[in-house]
Amino acid sequence: MADADDVRRLALALPGVEEIASAGFDFRVGGHGFVWSYPERVPGQRRVIRTDVAVLYVGDEAEKQALVLGEPDLFFTTPAYDGSPLVMVRLERVDTDRLDELVTDAWRMRAPSDLVAEADLGTDGTGHQNA
Repeated sequence: MADADDVRRLALALPGVEEIASAGFDFRVGGHGFVWSYPERVPGQRRVIRTDVAVLYVGDEAEKQALVLGEPDLFFTTPAYDGSPLVMVRLERVDTDRLDELVTDAWRMRAPSDLVAEADLGTDGTGHQNA
């Protein structure tokens, strides 16, 4: 089971990440968002920032659909994100190892290539230090 503190810890451990002031969490690399709190919108009500749900950047629509259809208890999407390579993950249902993989993958897709290459030096190829 993960939470917003785990998202923050994992995101800030990656090179070049900045946290944007927000009611929840919002992380960017190279000016591009890769993980943030879910801004839930219910018709007729004010937007609610949900720190129990993370919005993650994914590679493309195929990857998004594979996650949502393959693990609907963990991942979901909303019409507001139709056509966008974004998926929501329920933090209370994901373990920290899987969350680390998801956050790192999102970072790798959004980070400038030179930053990714630099991060891969001395790592296992995923941005994690070799033991």
